[in-house]
Amino acid sequence: MKRRDFTLVAGSGLLMPSAFAAALSETDAASGIRAALERGAESAVALLGKNDGFMGNPLVRIELPERLKSAVKLLKATGQGKKVDELLLAMNRAAEAAVPAAKPLLVKAVRDISVEDALKLVRGGNDKAVTDFFAGKTREPLSAKFLPIVTQATEKVALADKYNAVAGKAAGMGLMKGEDANIQQYVTARALDGLFLMIGEEEKKIRQDPIGTGSALLKKVFGKL
Repeated sequence: MKRRDFTLVAGSGLLMPSAFAAALSETDAASGIRAALERGAESAVALLGKNDGFMGNPLVRIELPERLKSAVKLLKATGQGKKVDELLLAMNRAAEAAVPAAKPLLVKAVRDISVEDALKLVRGGNDKAVTDFFAGKTREPLSAKFLPIVTQATEKVALADKYNAVAGKAAGMGLMKGEDANIQQYVTARALDGLFLMIGEEEKKIRQDPIGTGSALLKKVFGKL
């Protein structure tokens, strides 16, 4: 078995393959991760924060809670399919309205990342190491940021009333629990899921084909993994 030499990266407490550590400085590692985060964040916000950003993308389209699906079938069978369709559209429009507000917090998270964390993320063992870190740092504050925007958007389109009308019928049929009846929190959570999913998709692209990004820095950092 071929022996691999490891080097302690100064100031980080991390062991990395010697050849890799020699070719990649702490500055490069931190800059590369920041570039990857920023690219992923900007791409996700641009894709989702527009008309049909959620509604037109099957990967992130917000559907009704699982427990409502049986009720939806019954509602459509009783001629209320239009109300269900309006509800689904309104939910996704609310998410699309909220996403642009994420950019300042995402950018701040990029700027605040430490060199030590950057080095850990560069050598992360999966395609979502950066995205998982990002979500851990920003999901809670983003949720607080999204909720009032979603609430305002739902008020404009009477989303709460539409949702409650459907949920009330479902609850009456014993098909769903009351915990799914808060439409603002439900849409906020699904909007964040979609945001981080799309950031993750961009991260996978960077890790799998850093040359294709057209960035010399990303090629240098991720091309050696």
